[in-house]
Amino acid sequence: MALRDGQTFPVPNPLSDLRLAALMSTLRSCQLFAGLRTEDLQAVANLVTVRTLTKGEYLFHEGEPATGFYLVQKGAINVHRVNAAGKEQVIHVFRAGETFAEAALATERGYPADARAVEASQVLQIQKSGFVDLLKRHPEIALRILGSMSAHLRVVVSQLEDLTLKDVETRLANWLIKRCPAGESGPVTIELRGTKRTLAAELGTVSETFSRSLAKLRGQHLLEVKGNTFIVPAPGRLRELLHRNLGD
Repeated sequence: MALRDGQTFPVPNPLSDLRLAALMSTLRSCQLFAGLRTEDLQAVANLVTVRTLTKGEYLFHEGEPATGFYLVQKGAINVHRVNAAGKEQVIHVFRAGETFAEAALATERGYPADARAVEASQVLQIQKSGFVDLLKRHPEIALRILGSMSAHLRVVVSQLEDLTLKDVETRLANWLIKRCPAGESGPVTIELRGTKRTLAAELGTVSETFSRSLAKLRGQHLLEVKGNTFIVPAPGRLRELLHRNLGD
């Protein structure tokens, strides 16, 4: 409190105000919360716990009580499962602006997978209990949550399809072709958002095997690699290889 003309008045807390403004800005940029009124957005912000993670640090483990879902503010989070043999299979790598673990809102079971930072990251944890109350007042957000979960399911189904392909070279060719615009005949540049190690895990293999597959495509002049940039010189030729490998 401060004194003025014998009266006291509250002094604003600029750090608190700045923190709230930053949280609301991050939330507003996410599709789930776009269009919410300021007071409702502030209500969501009041449910947020900010989590800062170093590279390699776990956010949660499979089976842990699900206390909320997450929005990536910066960095990248690798959500994965580990099988009985100890092999890690990446489900998806979530980046800034993306949400994950929304299933926690609809079940009392624990988290269905592990989540680990693949680089220095900051995420917003949105508390389950208070958010469920908000959903009752704003059913349109529940529909957006369903849409987000549906998108996650499509990613998993696509990944399962990829893993049924017979070898890593075919999986890699398929991954590249999916990122080439349909009908494009000229060179296509693909920026790898994560590391080659993470992509290898997404393709269900290890770094050494992945590197050999890269080298094989490069040797056939079907791919150029410059750091984390992939260049497909002729997508049509790569599609032909993919069709041959699939027996089409």
